[in-house]
Amino acid sequence: MQQHQIVSREQWIAARKALLAHEKELTQARERLADERRQLPWVKVDKTYVFTGPNGKVTLADLFKGRPQLVVQHVMFAPDWDAACKSCSFWADGFERMVPHLAARDTSMAAVSLAPSAKLEAFKKRMGWTFDWVSSGDNDFNRDYGVTFSREEIETGKPMYNFGTTSIYGPELPGISVFYRNEAGEIFHTYSCFARGLDMMNAAYQYLDLTPLGRHEEGLPYPMDWVRLRDQYEPQPEKAACCQSHS
Repeated sequence: MQQHQIVSREQWIAARKALLAHEKELTQARERLADERRQLPWVKVDKTYVFTGPNGKVTLADLFKGRPQLVVQHVMFAPDWDAACKSCSFWADGFERMVPHLAARDTSMAAVSLAPSAKLEAFKKRMGWTFDWVSSGDNDFNRDYGVTFSREEIETGKPMYNFGTTSIYGPELPGISVFYRNEAGEIFHTYSCFARGLDMMNAAYQYLDLTPLGRHEEGLPYPMDWVRLRDQYEPQPEKAACCQSHS
């Protein structure tokens, strides 16, 4: 960690207020971007996607649960895997408790993966998750929304992920897709994001960005090499107190 200048409280306040001005600029830019996102044109969903959930078949319309908005988290979990991607699980841990809050704003949330429903339910139980999670193993949903790729597509080396801006680095990749359902029951695809576009939805990363060490990922084989499934982190050794009691 680099050496930091040590100053008086008054000097720190002055420096903090200078940074606050930049933070306000970012807030205003983010609000403008959010408005631009809402102004995007929509695409009508003409396919009838049927998923498999713990209680049988469900359609894309069913996932709305009577609400007009649906956020789908594409969780990487291939049919032959025994667990979901650890990085996708890092995101899933974060949105686990958001579901009631989103519902209060007319928005439902669901996770979708290729793995069969039985595997999804087993892993969901292991992680203690409660959100809706369905299998798209019997439809083209993942391919149509840009998160599943064939071996032939990968071997071409062409950038096909993230709207053709990023090379495919695996058959299963992460993403979020957003849909709107009107009163007539018509469904529209309104937004999707991938790669670093998912960053803003990870609350743990946003907290780490407030700290002196930040994400502390420099020097790792890849940035998220440190991430583990929540139940796989090794306990940190207890440190001795700086002061010893005397009898």
